[in-house]
Amino acid sequence: MNRKSIIWIGGCAIVAALTTGACQTKKKTSASPAPDTEHNSRNSLDWSGAYRGTLPCADCPGIDYTLTLNEDNTYQLKTRYLEKGDTAFTESGRFDWNDSGSQITLAERGEKFQVGENRLFHLDMDGNRITGNLAEHYILNKVSNDIIGRYWKLIEVNGAAVADGSTQKEPFIRLTGEENRLEATGGCNGMGGTYELKEPNRIKFSQLIGTMMACENMEVENGLKRALESADSYHIHADTLQLFRARMAPLAKFVTQEK
Repeated sequence: MNRKSIIWIGGCAIVAALTTGACQTKKKTSASPAPDTEHNSRNSLDWSGAYRGTLPCADCPGIDYTLTLNEDNTYQLKTRYLEKGDTAFTESGRFDWNDSGSQITLAERGEKFQVGENRLFHLDMDGNRITGNLAEHYILNKVSNDIIGRYWKLIEVNGAAVADGSTQKEPFIRLTGEENRLEATGGCNGMGGTYELKEPNRIKFSQLIGTMMACENMEVENGLKRALESADSYHIHADTLQLFRARMAPLAKFVTQEK
C-alpha cells in the first residue's frame, strides 16, 4: 500500500511539475508588449515630409526654416535669414529618435524637436518645450506637397474656359521643390518666379518675370499672370487645382497631367 501510494504520489508530482511548466509558458506568451511596439509619434504618425516656420533671430526679423524629414532617418534643412539677402543655406544629415519615439535630434546640429500631428516643436537643448511669448514661433507646420512637382495645365482663368489650341503654347504652371521655383507659360511667353507655401493651403507667388513676345490671344496669358500675382490660397481636389484670393471665385483652374 505504501509503495503504491509513493508511486501514485510520484506520478502526481510529475504531472504537477508538467502542469506548472505549462502554466509558466502560457504566462510568458501573454506578457505585455515590448515598449517599441507601443503607439508613439514614430510608429503612429505620418511624420515624413517638409515642415516650415519662421524661427526667432537675434539680429534679424526671423529665420525662414524648412526641415524635410525622410523615412530613412535623413533630413534636409534650408534656412534663410530675412532681410539679409535671398541666399538660402542648405544642409543635410541624419536624425535620431529618442527611446520613447516622441522626439528627434538632428545629429549634425544637436537641435531637438518634439514630433506632433503635422507639427514639429523646436525644443531647447535639454529637450524641453519652449514657453513664453515666443513659444508659437518655435513651431514648424507640415507643408502639403500635393501641389509640388506636378504639371498643371490651365483650363480656366477668371471664369473663362481655356480651349485646347487657343494659344500658341499649352499654358501651364509647375512648382519645383528645388529652391521653391515656379515654371510657367501663359501660352506665349515663358514665366518664372518663386513661391511660398504655408498651412493651411496658403500660397504666395513672387519675383515673377517673363519674356516679352507678343502673340494672339494674350488675354489668357495676362489673366494667368494676374492670377499668380493675386493668389493667396489654393485648393486641390482629385486632379484639379484652383487658385483663390480670399473667399472669392477661383482666379484660375488647372488639371494635372504627366509631362
